[in-house]
Amino acid sequence: MNDQAIEQEIQAKGLTAPRVTPQDIEANIKQEYYFTAGEGYCGATGGKVYPSALGLLTFCVIELQSGFIVTGESACASPENFDADLGRKIARQNAVQKIWPLMGYALKEKLAAE
Repeated sequence: MNDQAIEQEIQAKGLTAPRVTPQDIEANIKQEYYFTAGEGYCGATGGKVYPSALGLLTFCVIELQSGFIVTGESACASPENFDADLGRKIARQNAVQKIWPLMGYALKEKLAAE
C-alpha cells in the first residue's frame, strides 16, 4: 500500500485530527538531486571511469524547506536489470520515507506547545 492509498483510507474513515499528509511531505521538499555512486566517485576523484558496480547504486538527496537533508538509495543486484529511471524512483521513495518521522515529530511538538 502506498502513501496515497493510505491517505485515501484515512479520509474515507473520516479521521480529521492534525496529521502529516503526502501533500505536506511534497510541499516540504525544496530540491532533489540524483546520482549514482559511480558519478560520485568520478566527482570525488576527478576521473572519468569508475568500477562498474558503482553504477548500480543510485542516490537521491532531498533538501527540505528548512535546509535539512535526507537521503535514499537504490541498489541493483544484476547489471542486466539496472534502469536509471527506476533506480531514481526507488531511491526517492526511500528518502521520502525518512521525512515522515521528521515531520511527525515537528507536528507533535507543535501540538504539545498549544
